[in-house]
Amino acid sequence: MTATATLISQTEQFLQTRLQGDSSGHDWWHIDRVRKSAIALAHAEGANADVCELAALLHDVADWKFHDGDETAGPRVARDWLESQVVNEQIIQQVTQIVAEVSFKGAGVRTEMSTLEGRCVQDADRLDAIGAVGIARAFAFGGAFGRAMYDPHHPPELHADFTAYKTKSGPTINHFYEKLLLLKDRMQTQTGRTWAAERHQFMEQFLEQFYREWNANPAS
Repeated sequence: MTATATLISQTEQFLQTRLQGDSSGHDWWHIDRVRKSAIALAHAEGANADVCELAALLHDVADWKFHDGDETAGPRVARDWLESQVVNEQIIQQVTQIVAEVSFKGAGVRTEMSTLEGRCVQDADRLDAIGAVGIARAFAFGGAFGRAMYDPHHPPELHADFTAYKTKSGPTINHFYEKLLLLKDRMQTQTGRTWAAERHQFMEQFLEQFYREWNANPAS
């Protein structure tokens, strides 16, 4: 086993243990799907696949949503882990920069990535937030945080800054308008944009069906 393969294997084990028992949609299987998509995007876009894989594995190692809104927790824990594995400082900097930049921060906040590898990882993460899996994850997260499924008297809010986005607590259906439906047009690779189109369409179809059933309308 090569040094890179050993690091990847140890990082997998680290994340599997750390995220064991998660029921919010940010579990090991989310990490694994993002990792696979990030590698595929890296090959399609000409990025460094090893950096993409490592950053994808660590992108949610300490998500701010589970650390009192602290957006510095992720890159800090990622750095601690990589230093414990005696990883080259250049790689550590590349990975922690991606971890620091990857999150969606509100409809009104620009979140372009600094590197091609970052763009691949961010697109991979956002692909897992849309489509059928994205819908399932949205409701899993809402249930884990005690949020209503839908409230027609509580309209969505397009948050202008990260502080407002971090403190949101609206129904899960609002999350489609506040984030998920915005992601197709925020993909940063051509491959990601192509893959996102079908998943975006599926979400639109889901919402149409959801509202018909909510309003007790017969299927059209």
